[in-house]
Amino acid sequence: MTLDQLPPLRDTLAEHGLLAKKSFGQHFLLDLNITRKIARLAQVGPGDHVIEVGPGPGGLTRALLETGARVTAVEADPRFAPLLEELSAASGGALTLRLEDALTTNETEVAGGVPAHMVSNLPYNVGTPLLIKWLTGAFTPASMTLMFQKEVADRVAAEPGSDAYGRLSVIAQATSHAQVVMDVPARAFTPPPKVASAVVRLTPLAERPEAPRLDALQTITAAAFGQRRKMLRSSLKALGGGDLCEAAGVPPEARAETIDIEGFLALADTWRLR
Repeated sequence: MTLDQLPPLRDTLAEHGLLAKKSFGQHFLLDLNITRKIARLAQVGPGDHVIEVGPGPGGLTRALLETGARVTAVEADPRFAPLLEELSAASGGALTLRLEDALTTNETEVAGGVPAHMVSNLPYNVGTPLLIKWLTGAFTPASMTLMFQKEVADRVAAEPGSDAYGRLSVIAQATSHAQVVMDVPARAFTPPPKVASAVVRLTPLAERPEAPRLDALQTITAAAFGQRRKMLRSSLKALGGGDLCEAAGVPPEARAETIDIEGFLALADTWRLR
């Protein structure tokens, strides 16, 4: 059996008696028109290696395999192993399955020294921790095309001064070019979630901050946005307060949501080197 001979995913799920698990934050994306659009937005094709987290029954996986890319699927729910193994056979071995928790996966080892693209309809309950891991960890993806709850997607790409701008915005945009590229309504999923979703495309910056600088940035943003309604001289009091702000060239009376990426990097650099 080849990819184009596979039965519809709804039939496959019914045959195996599989339902989404709330504890895993699962919402299946079964519409091939949508999954194929996501694969196009990911800009992957023959010769590319894609790491997909949380493939579930393999809706997006099918679309990625259709591009000719090689896919490594990381799935924590063993119920989907038979479906994904059938998909691997239909793809001629272009799909590799790893049954493990993506939060502890060693992506550098999975990539095997070859640039890898992250493309996933991320489980809602681990989407943000996984993104932070990929933005700040040792492994730097060639690109990331990821679906989140729309609220989270908006935070990733938010601009300073907006209500959505926060710690996730700063870390994402200090390391990547981030853009919301597609909205996905709740009705597209099985079962439908209570919120809409969106796809974010992230491309690493050529001059990505080194690990010590990113560590300092995480510390600064955690403090600043932990008390986002306070002036920085108060929210950053434990890290140097007004003196730190003045040394970094940032107004001490400003609030976190008004400070741009360069301002936060200046705060991180000043705090780290004091």
